[in-house]
Amino acid sequence: MLWLKAFHIIFVVTWFAGLFYLPRLFVYHAAASDAVGRERFVVMERRLFVLMTLGGALAVAFGISMVAAAPAFLGFLWLRVKLVLVAALIGYQLWCYKLMGDLRDGRSRHSQRWYRIFNEVPGLLLIAIVMLAVLRP
Repeated sequence: MLWLKAFHIIFVVTWFAGLFYLPRLFVYHAAASDAVGRERFVVMERRLFVLMTLGGALAVAFGISMVAAAPAFLGFLWLRVKLVLVAALIGYQLWCYKLMGDLRDGRSRHSQRWYRIFNEVPGLLLIAIVMLAVLRP
């Protein structure tokens, strides 16, 4: 079980690195005024999205493995709430995918400020998830 937990944490860190950085790239992309700069951000965003998707998928896979190894944990409210927050993170990542496509295609309707605020969402979810996992209220 400790090996599963260790790998789960490693891939959660990988996933969150992407969740923190991709919206920051959106801020810079929205500010880019030249075609070369915008194309550079399209490439960076796409590559980061692939890596963070891999990290997220492996984090979820190791999380599922831990639940499969100890299914009684599903009886705890803290874990069920944590899983809802993880589902919200997956939804956030899917939203990032849509925003990435909008920026790529020049359809973005959001300002740099909006992307800066959007960038705070995974941090808030991380705080809540870590508190639930560590404190197990």
